Amino acid sequence: MIEPRLSAEMVVQSLLRKVNQEGGFGVVLRKGDRISGAILIICLEKGKDPRLLEKMPSLDGPSTWQMIRPQDTEKKQDLDEYLKRRTGFDPDLWLIELDVPDAERLIADMT
Repeated sequence: MIEPRLSAEMVVQSLLRKVNQEGGFGVVLRKGDRISGAILIICLEKGKDPRLLEKMPSLDGPSTWQMIRPQDTEKKQDLDEYLKRRTGFDPDLWLIELDVPDAERLIADMT
């Protein structure tokens, strides 16, 4: 049975609104499919320490946000190359950037 879910666009808008309420900054870097596009989130704190999260399916329950790529700030080009490959492979992908303290907690609280 397919579980009901919000559209990708609504999830993105909700995340951006919540980050703004928390005093952070969020921006859409790439718009994907409005209904079912995958969402990648680059999480930053004061412009540093980028982490990449994606909602992944789970075998024993609902999907959860998981870190798929921690990144050294010295190797930003590795993250850029990964994102370029990923968006080439999946043109329906959303890419958003959130700059807020403890972004992972904020994202988890929304699900």
